[in-house]
Amino acid sequence: MISFRPIPRSIRWTGVLITVILGAAILTSAPSSPFHFNEKAYYTDEKTLNFVRPGLAVRILSVDVAPDGTVRARVRFTDPRGVPLDREGIQTPGVISASFILARIPRDQSQYVAYTTRVQTSSITGRSATQAATDTGGRWERVGDGEYIYTFGTRLPAGYDRSVTHTVGVYANRNLNEFEFGISLADAVFHWVPDGSSRPAPRDVIRTKSCQRCHVDNFAFHGTTGRISMEVCVLCHTPQTIDPDTGNSVDMVEMTHKIHMGANLPSVRAGGKYQLIGFGNTVWDYSEVVFPTDVRNCNVCHETDTGATQASRALTAPTRVACGSCHDNVDFATGRGHVNLPQPNDSQCARCHIPAGELEFDASIVGSHTLPYNSKMLTGFDWEILRVEDGVAGRRPTITFKIQDKDGNPLTPAQFNRIFAVLAGPTTDYSMKFAGATTSGYVGEDLSRATGSGGIYTYTFQTMIPANARGTYSISLEGRRVETIYAGTQKQQTVQYGPKRNAIVFFSVDGSPVTARRKIVTIEKCNACHVRLSLHGENRVDTIEHCVVCHNPVETDVARRPAAAGKPQSVDFRQMIHNIHGGKWIKTSFGVEDYIIYGFGGRPYNYSNVVYPGRLASCDACHVNNSQNLPLPQTAMKVTNPRGLIDPVGPQAASCLSCHQSLDAASHALVNTSALGESCGACHGANSEFSVRKVHALASSPAPR
Repeated sequence: MISFRPIPRSIRWTGVLITVILGAAILTSAPSSPFHFNEKAYYTDEKTLNFVRPGLAVRILSVDVAPDGTVRARVRFTDPRGVPLDREGIQTPGVISASFILARIPRDQSQYVAYTTRVQTSSITGRSATQAATDTGGRWERVGDGEYIYTFGTRLPAGYDRSVTHTVGVYANRNLNEFEFGISLADAVFHWVPDGSSRPAPRDVIRTKSCQRCHVDNFAFHGTTGRISMEVCVLCHTPQTIDPDTGNSVDMVEMTHKIHMGANLPSVRAGGKYQLIGFGNTVWDYSEVVFPTDVRNCNVCHETDTGATQASRALTAPTRVACGSCHDNVDFATGRGHVNLPQPNDSQCARCHIPAGELEFDASIVGSHTLPYNSKMLTGFDWEILRVEDGVAGRRPTITFKIQDKDGNPLTPAQFNRIFAVLAGPTTDYSMKFAGATTSGYVGEDLSRATGSGGIYTYTFQTMIPANARGTYSISLEGRRVETIYAGTQKQQTVQYGPKRNAIVFFSVDGSPVTARRKIVTIEKCNACHVRLSLHGENRVDTIEHCVVCHNPVETDVARRPAAAGKPQSVDFRQMIHNIHGGKWIKTSFGVEDYIIYGFGGRPYNYSNVVYPGRLASCDACHVNNSQNLPLPQTAMKVTNPRGLIDPVGPQAASCLSCHQSLDAASHALVNTSALGESCGACHGANSEFSVRKVHALASSPAPR
């Protein structure tokens, strides 16, 4: 083995050229990049990739236990293309740091107990707690190219149960900051049963990819250490681990439920807080967390189609900890909040709380989490616009539409609590001002006066399509119904619900080809987190094409905002969505005013405390068709922006400045806008050095897509 004298880092890398050249053949022959376009390495030239070999992958090849309890793990470090890496950063760039956890699942239990522990003493309360932790006192031995044996400092105790599942977890990071590739993260696990009597059965309830539905490119915890998978997280976040500062458990079951319940926890609603205190006495307050969908949507996390071998545990193995973490006003010892039925242990939970019963809203797990708008007792409704007549400039369009219940039986407009048709245009950017309308870009009319029978109805708009109208316009339906279900029983309730989706049809007003609104995002992207995007009192459901009709470049909240609240706020979709999801980050980063929109009844909606669970710069979490790229179509309109630094603001600047709300950014946009329009594409175009995708790319992705 070649040894090196310590030399300046700036010179050291000349000694690895042979390694680089040998690795280059592998790298350059790869059929495609192993990097996602949200990673900086995706845009890096091949020579730099061959030299630095950014990224990190780790794999535990084997684990053996000596008779005296000494545990040794054989691990391999590589780049994403499988080329070996030097842990010490001598033969390949970037020092790799790695930590190990050793744990087992005791007999007749379902969660891990770690052998590797520490005693944590609170400087606040003086209390101490033994916590699951990483191994200390271990040693490394290099045994091959990129391969090492790690001998644990922690030994297995005499008489340990060799017939149960044991797991070694490793998490690692590789520091490539000097090459501007950030810190790469990776982790891995290895499961085995020491005596070989059975196959290992690790805890496998929720897969990491379920978490990544919302935590896009942001599922990395405890700084840049490398903990990026649920498989590793559950090794430490076990019932044995308590936060001595607050007394709260950091068991994955209890902690995760409580964090996601956040502001909806009964204890928080009663005026309390849910907090954990971490490294350096950092206070993590989750009392303001608002889950992006109804908290009863358990299957957002407990997905059954991910391949998790224990995915059904949420239905088949209820426990006091799991249920009590959300319902934290229940006292199982006394029975308070539990129909006065004490529950000293978990042995009887599944007798009452079966997976699913015969009725909704019962004590079963599925029944007790039934969402009213999903009730099978609802008649439901579906609709479609069959045709548009006289949909031309200078005429009043007539629509024929069909409404029926979920079983196909005809409905009448009178059976709706509200039913409207919305005329809007043009689809290039909804902006037309209709005569007599108080809104901009669209006008809505009540369909309760429609004529017809048998579920088929006709309605002629009172509003005329302007004589100067050009291009494609749209008509869409919105509405809701109200029904009482389980009447006369203890479960009786009144449910207001909307459609599966808003119906929409596009038509040309001047004989030109019909061109639907450009597709920027999809409802499927939204519903990765929101599950069912229902807004405005169930009138608008799961239809982005309908949302943008009202949330257009020229519309504001002026009709709802009290005069005392000052200038109106733009409700342009691009500005509003970026502002809402940017929420707290924008507020703290730029010190701007609270982002408040006034809605129906003059009610203020303040989004300045919203914490987006994903990485804000990962634009493709929402965008499709590379629609985040510049330039935008020349037909895109300026945005009315009364509370902004630029009013009106160009359509491209409106997108960027909705997140980047600094004076410098606004000035930059302004000086690059002329009478001819915005020049953003010159520097930020799709193939430019500072393209949107490139400047938003991660130095190093914390987790694979």
